[in-house]
Amino acid sequence: MGRLFLLRHAKAGWALPGVRDFDRPLEASGRIDAEAIGAEMRSRGYVPDLTLCSNALRARETLEGVAGQADTGRVVFCDKLYSEDAAGYLALIHENADSGSVLVIGHNPMMEDLAAAVSGDGDPAARTKLDAGFPTSGLAVIAFPGSLRKAAPGGGFLEAFLAPGLH
Repeated sequence: MGRLFLLRHAKAGWALPGVRDFDRPLEASGRIDAEAIGAEMRSRGYVPDLTLCSNALRARETLEGVAGQADTGRVVFCDKLYSEDAAGYLALIHENADSGSVLVIGHNPMMEDLAAAVSGDGDPAARTKLDAGFPTSGLAVIAFPGSLRKAAPGGGFLEAFLAPGLH
């Protein structure tokens, strides 16, 4: 069984004059939320074998917050997670699916699109939360019957959808 964790980066501030979007840092509330989602991952026993993380500053800072609270496995930084669409995200997951479970820290709308596409069935409460949108620090937990190398649209089961402030 493979498990995919899709985590949208935590809340970042708007780009200041002269600062590229890629270099936007987290707001203070984003740092708190990243730590909270890491603590929730630890309490639920969610331990990825591999983390694929966007190289954008806000994603790297989200990883720092999560990793301060939970095990994130081996980490690989991917520039493509900043620019690819949901299909590109899925291709990166397939390329790195030798691990049983993968955490992806990336951006919207790709996270929301990918979560909706691959989670065909799921827990009704989790589905309701996901269908309401994919907030910053949102985490979709999707199980697949086989390897993530074969993860495909509609092939997963949405186990949980977590975000700070969602109950």
